[in-house]
Amino acid sequence: MSEATVTSAQTGDTQSRRNEKVGNVVSTKMQKTIVVEVEMRKAHPKYKRVMKTNKKFYAHDEQNSARVGDVVRIRETRPLSKLKRWQLEEIVRRSSLAQIEEAVPTA
Repeated sequence: MSEATVTSAQTGDTQSRRNEKVGNVVSTKMQKTIVVEVEMRKAHPKYKRVMKTNKKFYAHDEQNSARVGDVVRIRETRPLSKLKRWQLEEIVRRSSLAQIEEAVPTA
């Protein structure tokens, strides 16, 4: 009986219960921090019209690898600062604007 509970607890550990979101990078002006804007679509409770709402999340980017315009996946984590509760998981798609900036050196 106790073995069954242990195995179910172990399988629960492999699947993370942390929330994940996909959004666009809006700002990278801070060190090791990016601002990600996530667009959410939700039906109005009374009128059933689908509405778009945007929310900004502060995420930790250890290598400063994300650029403005990139599409990224962020994952919920422990509080890292006053506003940061998310961590950069992966860069889903690079922005074409970021590639142009890297190609052209500023003099």
